[in-house]
Amino acid sequence: MTARVLVVDDVPANVRLLEARLSAEYFDVITASCGQEALAICERAECDLVLLDVMMPDMDGFEVCRRLKSNPATQHIPVVMVTALDQLSDRVRGLEAGADDFLTKPIPEMALIPRVRSLARLKVVTDELRMRALTSRDIGIQSPERDAVSDSGRNGSVLIVDDRPGSYERIAATLKTEHDVDVEPDPTQALFHAADRNYDLVIVSLDLENFDALRLASQLRSLDRTRNLPILAVTEPDNTARMARGLEIGVNDYLLRPVDKNELLARVRTQVRKRRYTERLRDSFQMSIEMAITDALTGLSNRRYMESHLATLIEQSAARGKSLAALVLDIDYFKAINDTHGHDAGDDVLRDFALRIKRSIRGIDLACRYGGEEFVIVMPETDMAVAAMVAERLRRRIAADPFAIAQGTRHIPVTISIGIAGLRGKEDSAANLLKRADEALYRAKRDGRNRVVPEAA
Repeated sequence: MTARVLVVDDVPANVRLLEARLSAEYFDVITASCGQEALAICERAECDLVLLDVMMPDMDGFEVCRRLKSNPATQHIPVVMVTALDQLSDRVRGLEAGADDFLTKPIPEMALIPRVRSLARLKVVTDELRMRALTSRDIGIQSPERDAVSDSGRNGSVLIVDDRPGSYERIAATLKTEHDVDVEPDPTQALFHAADRNYDLVIVSLDLENFDALRLASQLRSLDRTRNLPILAVTEPDNTARMARGLEIGVNDYLLRPVDKNELLARVRTQVRKRRYTERLRDSFQMSIEMAITDALTGLSNRRYMESHLATLIEQSAARGKSLAALVLDIDYFKAINDTHGHDAGDDVLRDFALRIKRSIRGIDLACRYGGEEFVIVMPETDMAVAAMVAERLRRRIAADPFAIAQGTRHIPVTISIGIAGLRGKEDSAANLLKRADEALYRAKRDGRNRVVPEAA
């Protein structure tokens, strides 16, 4: 996994050392000698990851990190703080500033390269989701960046997988001050729990007695339900080779024993924030898909989706020798409703009409707003006789039950006309099917409306 890494340090020798080590692993390296230069590079989106020195003259690394993580345009860029400071309080301070990790000089090869690769992989996934979110923003869906900046990382849901009571009891007691915590000593059961519940983070001990913890991490990454669930590993300081392997498998972060409470809380907050951010990005993308195929007023499928999906349904029905019917429905005298009662009343009628359609059809049927007051229902595995019976039942229900308008203060009578057409073998097409149903609808309206008319033989 390659990436463009920004090395920020005011000491040229340190820059050259990191540049040589990263370049040997085929990373593309760019450099900055001060905090302001680093902020500008990140603002221009010219890097995938930042290795940031703490001790710099113009602006220390803590402040640079805080600014990066408080800016919606740069908060998603991973930051690894690199420094000669070796106090636990300095590491916690860096993590609380928003850093993804804190490495102490001299940096062991086993710590640097696997960590950079791991963060670079996560950045690729985030970038793809952000690109999709930009499209969503163009159609009016709010971008999640500002929510990510203000997220405290607290009130998450955490699962601890550890078979040593003395260990998991201390971790759970610390985390319960900020999060909802479950403990599962059995790794096999933990996999089921993680899949069943929407956790924000799984904390896994790499020192399980009778189970390979890396196997559990691999299984979490292989299941659809848990593939994107962050994993925080806890291990002994001399277990670096195994920890590096965990990062390759997909572990997001790690803690070395003895676990410091403040560092634990800081790392968990970081992972919970990341989880929520990526979930917001995915929700944004899903919402954009729904908006692209759904009519905003009625909640039914829109014409674009119906036309593409109808072709597939026809192809499947023809290949299997199954029947298929299409109903084209039109609300009678709809213009008069708008002219007499106003467009708000017309919208009320359209929304209520869509709900009544949904209640009258099966799950396999496709209902859409075709345009204006015209609707289409596609009914797979349905012949003309059954389609006519369903259409007549819907027509009667509409005519028998007046529609509420003006927030339910008034009710008006509404009727509909329906034209029906059935699939005519393998050579039939969506366009021809809808044309025949539309011609039948025209005859229904010509003959007095409020009726169901099948296509001409």
